[in-house]
Amino acid sequence: MRAWLDPLRAALDEAPEPVTLFIRDDDAGWRDDRLVRMLDVLAARGVPVDVAAIPVEVGVWIAAELRGRAESGLVGVHQHGYAHENHEAEGRRCEFGPSRSRGDQRHDIAAGRELLQAMLGPTLQPWFTPPWNRCTAETGEVLVELGFTALSRDRTAGRLGLPGLAELPIDVDWFATRRGRPLGREAVGAQLAAAVRAGGPVGLMLHHAEMDDAEMLALTGLIDLVGSHPHVRCRAMAAVLDTTPQEARA
Repeated sequence: MRAWLDPLRAALDEAPEPVTLFIRDDDAGWRDDRLVRMLDVLAARGVPVDVAAIPVEVGVWIAAELRGRAESGLVGVHQHGYAHENHEAEGRRCEFGPSRSRGDQRHDIAAGRELLQAMLGPTLQPWFTPPWNRCTAETGEVLVELGFTALSRDRTAGRLGLPGLAELPIDVDWFATRRGRPLGREAVGAQLAAAVRAGGPVGLMLHHAEMDDAEMLALTGLIDLVGSHPHVRCRAMAAVLDTTPQEARA
């Protein structure tokens, strides 16, 4: 049932030294029941996760849950856009894209941070993940102006290279598609294996709201592997940002 993990297991077995893995889960505020279930799976195996929270969607109950879990050191929380709404009339979906003025972007980012700070207090970390992993260079400049210290997007987005804004890209999307069709778990296993062979850090992106029973079972299999393999260091994003040279995150 877990043959899709064989390429990753082989890559880890062959790794000359431990590889760092971090997990980012997007869209806190949607399907909180599935978020808690996913957090339970990870916590039971001592694997940390960083949760990107949608400011206008995070309610009192899940905020309290995240604050409590953050005390364990296994859960981090940072900002995921503002309302997770597409503002582009054509092309790829983007909340902070070229059709939005600098002023509009700044307003939404600042307002979103204020909402999350009211809910999460000091639990909130000064990082930003844009919905759909897309934003403009102006978005990055606004983040620096507002005091954000890190940006996380897909590796294919490239780097903004702005002083004061660390970048920690994602390598593998659990729900990646090609021409609108899911690539499937075999592709996830192969991509994770390739990222391990590249030396890491390896960033895995989850979307708990899309994870049904079958997906959660598959995730459990992955976490069982990476949580116990001697050649994996499962780390929170904070630890990766603290210990990984900036050039290695490019």
